[in-house]
Amino acid sequence: MKRNNSRSAREAGIKRKYGFHNSKSLGQNFLTDDSVIDDIAAASKIGPEDLVIEIGPGMGVLTAAVADYAGRVVAIEVDKRLIPVLHETLADYDNIEIVNADIMKTDLNEIIEKYGIPGPEGKVRIVGNLPYYITTPILMMLLESRIPAETITIMMQKEVAERIMADPGSRTYGALTVAVSYYCVPSIVREVSKECFSPVPKVDSTVLRLDMRHEKPVTVKSESLLFETVKAGFGKRRKTMANAITGLRGLEKGMAASVLEKAGIDPKRRAETLSLEDFAALADAVYEAVTE
Repeated sequence: MKRNNSRSAREAGIKRKYGFHNSKSLGQNFLTDDSVIDDIAAASKIGPEDLVIEIGPGMGVLTAAVADYAGRVVAIEVDKRLIPVLHETLADYDNIEIVNADIMKTDLNEIIEKYGIPGPEGKVRIVGNLPYYITTPILMMLLESRIPAETITIMMQKEVAERIMADPGSRTYGALTVAVSYYCVPSIVREVSKECFSPVPKVDSTVLRLDMRHEKPVTVKSESLLFETVKAGFGKRRKTMANAITGLRGLEKGMAASVLEKAGIDPKRRAETLSLEDFAALADAVYEAVTE
């Protein structure tokens, strides 16, 4: 896929004007392909009454695209050098707020309360091109912090997207797969070549839309124990589940096999073969065993 020359030239001019250089430590690779930008904006299901929170607006190209659909956009950028750039590139928009902050240290519920949802039927939607080095922490923060988002549309390293979309039994199936499937329904928007970025990264990307679940797919006695069980299973991926869950909440080795059997799981199975429903049944069996 060829990079959009006019957008690349404009970006280069802005960089020269502000003496800006991409930061490797912040994982800055800016999207330059119009078709990708348009696809992300269109796939995000944004309406005129919606509040969009964008993570890492960079030069503001995606920000402008989503602002054409949204009632209000709050763009959160950690790099203070980009704030004057964003004020220039987005000067024509009156529905964009630019916030200089670290997304990992920002209470998004406070952001939502401060800026508000523009209309009575509006939703909160999150978009972003996430830095590869911190994709998973940001994603898990978004899911675990109970933000009332309807959708999360994000670009990430292709390898991470493959882990999220993996099926039980596959090599890429893991704790991230299970966690994401508990909170939302993921779907692929499109694949993105590394040539669509400046500077060009070493790997390709994928855009996913995560549709948040209004009701969880499983009911468990303890949500925290469910994720402890998932973490224990994949933390010892090569071991059987009987060995992997030994020590979980003080579970003794002799009890592990019986707990698994009570959950209807062969003790010799490994974590990558268990579905979310299997982990839920196991977590409940552990709960009963350690609280009796």
